[in-house]
Amino acid sequence: MSTAQAGTLWIVATPIGNLGDLSARAQQVLRDAALVAAEDTRHSRPLLQHFGIATPLTALHEHNEDTALAPLLDRLRAGDDIALISDAGTPLVSDPGFRLVRAARAAGIRVSPVPGASAAIAALSVAGLPSDRFVFEGFLPARSSARRARLRELANEPRSLVIYESSHRVEECCADLVATFGAEREAALLRELTKLHETHLGANLGEIAARVAADREQRLGEFVLVVAGCGVDADAKLAEGRRVFAILRDELPPARAAKLAAAISGAPRKLLYEG
Repeated sequence: MSTAQAGTLWIVATPIGNLGDLSARAQQVLRDAALVAAEDTRHSRPLLQHFGIATPLTALHEHNEDTALAPLLDRLRAGDDIALISDAGTPLVSDPGFRLVRAARAAGIRVSPVPGASAAIAALSVAGLPSDRFVFEGFLPARSSARRARLRELANEPRSLVIYESSHRVEECCADLVATFGAEREAALLRELTKLHETHLGANLGEIAARVAADREQRLGEFVLVVAGCGVDADAKLAEGRRVFAILRDELPPARAAKLAAAISGAPRKLLYEG
């Protein structure tokens, strides 16, 4: 069958909390599609029902994406339009769907976005931190050792960092950020964006970590962390800290040398000792 007769794969952004953020165009695309591929049909069905959309749903998630590709591509080739949605926000941003999009494009099938909510962009827009250039890290590794290792790789990143975190790990993640980047690094923690209990914690990593540890409410919900890049001052501190550490480690045990070099330079101790 000619690809000219093929359907369109629509990539449709859905609300991250407030249902009013689903655009009129998104509603129409979801209504007109032959099928909606959803990350979790149990989560997405109430959304469609809220807007009176009766389009059939099928599951497309990380555990079935490989096996689900062929049937979906067959329907697209046959002329059906399919809308891809995730549980919240823009599909493929820390969500499944990449394999389907790649396969559809390779098959010559039209893939078109219906833009809308994105937790990362929403958080960046209100964080009060530099937003002209940023790095999206999504979810950091679940294990603390792997998470700290990744944070050490990012410690000298000059651009703002956007990180997703869950309620199960947000306290540990904040503590690891303090240990790796230092308590004074500017940051913002945005919780439950666009929802009833939305909160913003700002200032620096030390203050955010202390508030999260002390207040159980600040450990509930979904989180986006925006962390300022290292900046010129941080680079200078790290360079000075490493210079001092190189001198002291010839006379002292490495841990003691790193502690003193950090105190003298203001650089994070972990970066000196492990860098």
